[in-house]
Amino acid sequence: MADDLRLICASDELEEGGRGVRFAILHEGALKPAFAVRFEGLARAYLNQCAHVPVELDFREGEFFDDSGLYLICSTHGALYAPESGACLGGPCNGKALTPLQVVEMDGHVYVREETGHGGR
Repeated sequence: MADDLRLICASDELEEGGRGVRFAILHEGALKPAFAVRFEGLARAYLNQCAHVPVELDFREGEFFDDSGLYLICSTHGALYAPESGACLGGPCNGKALTPLQVVEMDGHVYVREETGHGGR
């Protein structure tokens, strides 16, 4: 069961509404950029790709939140996303969402569930 869990970082590396941790993950058969952040006390992870145009969200590495620390923001388009769901809240991505990844936090570490086999996650 835990064979498909991949270590991302120590839990204390993710501060509430602060810097995120970048990593790469196998998704739909290709290695893709992704990130993990903490919001409302929980670690959350998404593919690092704007739902509007396939560009990475962070202009400065690890900076995914806007200045308020309440929303994820695409530094290229200004699109705002809900950190708890990845749903677009405003901007050119309206009606779309970031691609979520399954996160497991245990024993002081953050893990992401990787794909197994040839199908989905």
